[in-house]
Amino acid sequence: MQYKTRGIVLYSSAYSDKYAITVVYTEEFGRVSYLTAKSKSRKTKTPKSLFHALAVLDLEVEHQNLREIQRIKEAKAHFPLLFLLTDPVKSAIGIFLADLISKLIREIQPDKLLFGYILQSIRILEFTKKTYANFHLVFMIGLTRFLGFYPDVSTYRKGMFFDLQNGVFTLYKPSHPYHLNPDEGRIFFNLLRMTYENMGVFKFSRNERNVITGRILEYYRLHLNNFPEIKSLTVLQTVFE
Repeated sequence: MQYKTRGIVLYSSAYSDKYAITVVYTEEFGRVSYLTAKSKSRKTKTPKSLFHALAVLDLEVEHQNLREIQRIKEAKAHFPLLFLLTDPVKSAIGIFLADLISKLIREIQPDKLLFGYILQSIRILEFTKKTYANFHLVFMIGLTRFLGFYPDVSTYRKGMFFDLQNGVFTLYKPSHPYHLNPDEGRIFFNLLRMTYENMGVFKFSRNERNVITGRILEYYRLHLNNFPEIKSLTVLQTVFE
């Protein structure tokens, strides 16, 4: 059967001399592995140049439920990504986000709300002209809403600790080591107020931003089973130096 769906490219890996396996997060089918040609010819309906990290594509695909690797009949850019490919900071953020999403989304089942959030985030990253050094922080916090462990801020008061393990602010220091002290907790609470619209207002040094990113990833690891290392993190950290 042939279907039409939008898809977000996560990564590609070599399969043979002529083909690669490209992992795509699709709107209709969730995470799918597709066999894609390495050909750069303009005559092909699935040119290699389309399948870069975070590319948003309109796809016509073959889909069989019992098949591990599906096939793409035709692919077109849903909207072109220029700055994500040419701006070094946006490119590093994009590589990091694609790596993060590929590690988080392992389910075959589709989630159209999550797909919409990722799609809109890519669009904002591509077209924003505001300061976007904090973009990945907003994205990571927002993503926890869809993953089911968005922090509970309803009880926050100045001077509280943040319990990373339970996702809540607490007046007393938790008995386990997975927590933020009151100063860190205040920064984290302010971070939760950050949006794509106001992210440029929040000023962090390179070191502060790297520490915050690491703490958010620690929060992910405490709430997700077997959450692996994000290797592209070093690329992201380097680009802000």
